[in-house]
Amino acid sequence: MRALHTKVGRQTDRIAVAVQKVTEQTRNSSINDYRQLEAYVQLHSLIKFSAPLPATRGWAGSPDLLLTLAHVVKTFKPKLVVELGSGVSTVVMAKAGARKIISFDGSSEFAEITRNLLKDHGARGVEVRFSKLSPYKKSSGWYDPNSFKDIKGIDLLVIDGPQGGDDPEARYPALEVLVGKLSSKSIIVLDDVKRAGERKLAEDFLKALPKHRLEILDHEKGTAVIRPK
Repeated sequence: MRALHTKVGRQTDRIAVAVQKVTEQTRNSSINDYRQLEAYVQLHSLIKFSAPLPATRGWAGSPDLLLTLAHVVKTFKPKLVVELGSGVSTVVMAKAGARKIISFDGSSEFAEITRNLLKDHGARGVEVRFSKLSPYKKSSGWYDPNSFKDIKGIDLLVIDGPQGGDDPEARYPALEVLVGKLSSKSIIVLDDVKRAGERKLAEDFLKALPKHRLEILDHEKGTAVIRPK
């Protein structure tokens, strides 16, 4: 009976721990969902869209990231925005008032979807470039560096591509290829810094730009904002 009582007690403890863990996960998920809804509502209050927006989150930018991009564009008014990974974020920055955007995509299909989306919203001053992904140094697939040869004076660099995922070095070439093309007052926004590879990339950008500072925003996927001190 004692052995049975002990066994039942252990099982009860395990169940209690599991229930507590699920409860905490559910609570955190609910809080995050509410924050994303808040950001989405604020985004629509800040920008007047002329057509529906595609789904956010997942592979697409989350509302908290999109709201930050809109705020940066409206506040700092960059002359040239270069974006790695096109999509709803391209539309948001264009509608927020960015003068010129050059957005790169490693998928011709997604690049065309973004072009059509921009047309639907009547967005101007945006060029979406398809650049096939190929192994580049330690990255398993990055854009053709030659695609950036005509670019200089980047005021806002947004890094949300390539997808990366299992490759922590997927986006790392952005540092080598683009750091020399940044303006002195440039701002870099990097998504997915809850992943180790993107967090290291943000920190290495900061090392290369000693007059800048790094801020990590507690967004759904983690956002790094590197801006002048």
